[in-house]
Amino acid sequence: MLLRSAREGALGVLRPGDGFPAVSRTLLATDFSGRPIILVSALSLHARALAADPRCSLLVARSGKGDPLAHPRMTIFAEAVPIAPGGDAALADPGSDAALADPGGGDAAAVRERFLSRHPKAKLYVDFPDFRFLRLMPLGASLNGGFARAFELGATDIVDAPAGDLAAGAIRARDHMNEDHGDAIDTLAAMHGEDGTGWQIVTVDVRGFEIARGDRLARIEFGTSPTGEGGYRKAFVHLLRPPQPDVGAAG
Repeated sequence: MLLRSAREGALGVLRPGDGFPAVSRTLLATDFSGRPIILVSALSLHARALAADPRCSLLVARSGKGDPLAHPRMTIFAEAVPIAPGGDAALADPGSDAALADPGGGDAAAVRERFLSRHPKAKLYVDFPDFRFLRLMPLGASLNGGFARAFELGATDIVDAPAGDLAAGAIRARDHMNEDHGDAIDTLAAMHGEDGTGWQIVTVDVRGFEIARGDRLARIEFGTSPTGEGGYRKAFVHLLRPPQPDVGAAG
């Protein structure tokens, strides 16, 4: 949830030539499986660094009031893999935990659509010839949830397992909700502390979805999995009409 809800992160790379650590701020999205996606210009230092050495780290964090170190943050250790404009990205090591394949996560068109849904202003430059998408293949992570709450994670703790045809179903569910149930989306937004109307769902995955209104972006987690019978319809209905306790059984 910490990774999927992050709109930006601090990307650490090794500077070509001398190997000094270099850190830059980058916009973020995730593919359907939860692997980070970044858009880079070949003219940037971090793009040149990743071309020379794909090893990198990505820091995502949640901000809030008070001591910044009291809020959760996570450093993801990864290898950057270019996403070919016309097809799937090659996976660095098909036998590793990082190479969790997902039919909806590898498609270049799907990655582009997910990224631009989160960052619509990137449409101004995404098609410039020096820009391309990179997928950061997680190898592990270090999670700090606050004081005395530190954990070492593996790739499978970050990336969701292959989900069959759920990726295509997620797009259909998003489009259906936006076209026919705008009032329900506004209701969900209000239930999760957001105000105003005209919210739209921009991305959906197996764990939850994101809604946007102007420059505002918020993530909502499903209360029940969309896998199995009922699919995404069941998951959305559950959020709007959660099961009521059995009053009779309480006696």
